[in-house]
Amino acid sequence: MPYATQQDMTDRYGADELVQLTDRANVPASTVDTAVVASVLGDASATIDSYLGGRYALPLSVVPQALTRICCELARYHLWGNQAEKDSAVTRNHEEALAWLVSVAKGTVKLDAAGLAPAQSGSGVVLAEGPDRQFTRSSMKGW
Repeated sequence: MPYATQQDMTDRYGADELVQLTDRANVPASTVDTAVVASVLGDASATIDSYLGGRYALPLSVVPQALTRICCELARYHLWGNQAEKDSAVTRNHEEALAWLVSVAKGTVKLDAAGLAPAQSGSGVVLAEGPDRQFTRSSMKGW
């Protein structure tokens, strides 16, 4: 399940940037290639899941707004490709997004989402073993 949509990307970065980064068929670029956008959003969502998987039950029932922003930042960085190093804001935002995900994975940052229930240890029955009883009713008979 993607954490962001093409509309989220358009709202954050504008249609012109998405056209320039995704339209590889037309010269000059004229339309947003929805398949390219869907691919990078899927990759970004998979990256997010790899950080959240140890702490939260996936898929999340409600996507926190912070994850939408993080997904957009990761996807934008991948759309920029090799040119991302030239634009310090894109690279910096990508690095900050990854650092934030590390904090979520460690539990330093908490999401407003249901976490995994702690695993139960056993069936709740206590078993104890020891040597055979020395004093029983039959061995104590007559005393």
